Amino acid sequence: MVRRYYDLPSLTALAVFEASARHLSFKLAAAELNVTPGAVSRQIKAIEDELGVPLFTRLATGVALTSAGEELYSVLASGFSRAADIVRNVKRGDRSKYVTLACSDAFASMWLIPRMPDFWTQYQDIAVDHLISDNPRDYRRAEVELRIRYGFGSWSNEHAELLFDETIYPVCGPRFASTHRDATTDSLADLPLLHVDWVDPDWTGWDEVLRRAGVPHGSTRGRRFGKFFVALQAAQADQGVAVGWHRLVKAQIDEGKLVRVTDLELPAPGGYYLTWNENRVLSPAAESLRSWIREIAAQERGN
Repeated sequence: MVRRYYDLPSLTALAVFEASARHLSFKLAAAELNVTPGAVSRQIKAIEDELGVPLFTRLATGVALTSAGEELYSVLASGFSRAADIVRNVKRGDRSKYVTLACSDAFASMWLIPRMPDFWTQYQDIAVDHLISDNPRDYRRAEVELRIRYGFGSWSNEHAELLFDETIYPVCGPRFASTHRDATTDSLADLPLLHVDWVDPDWTGWDEVLRRAGVPHGSTRGRRFGKFFVALQAAQADQGVAVGWHRLVKAQIDEGKLVRVTDLELPAPGGYYLTWNENRVLSPAAESLRSWIREIAAQERGN
């Protein structure tokens, strides 16, 4: 048998591993690659046998990467991203005019998109593709050059630059606030609370808000939503109280669609960061978008 020049497992097996590691699911990897889950399992077993170490820990709810798997995934994700860059450059012919930015649904709809007209005015020749997802694993996709994400400023292989911090407080609709004008911080747990099931665990929910405020509470009952924006719509419709993130809800408060309830106000544990791959050279379009985001963030600090 002719020895492989780079002494690597087959590219097919590496591609299957990368998709499985990115999704942390053989089933989702199979759907992406248009093969059966059994075929994915066989490729993973083959690469593990060749390397002589397990790459995944099999769990009842799915799979998790071992330390060896994390190391291999980090290298492959970076390499595939760079290769994808080159392929897109060849197809498009001019990389300088394209950039993909990733952020959460809440940040995109309530902060970024309302401010984008200013960018279009300044940079009419740049096309921005928006990857909007509440699952931070999607931010590793090859086409993403810039990310705006909430958290604590530490992500593997990413340079993180703080844009601004955040404050959280309870918000509700005007009629609900009028009906519950005697509500206090200590009575918040007795009100109908609107919960958001964040995919990213860094975002703060009601249980943590009440705990940090020193409010005794048991199980925090209430309606649950998969999207922050939908929870705010329910709050506007006087259906309960949501955790308001100041940078995201300020416009709605200014318009009178939402009001603050009680005097509770807490600094959020994390902040909003602009991040990019530390092992990747940004395109000219990405550099222009990064500069614009920095300028807008600097104008809004302290507001």
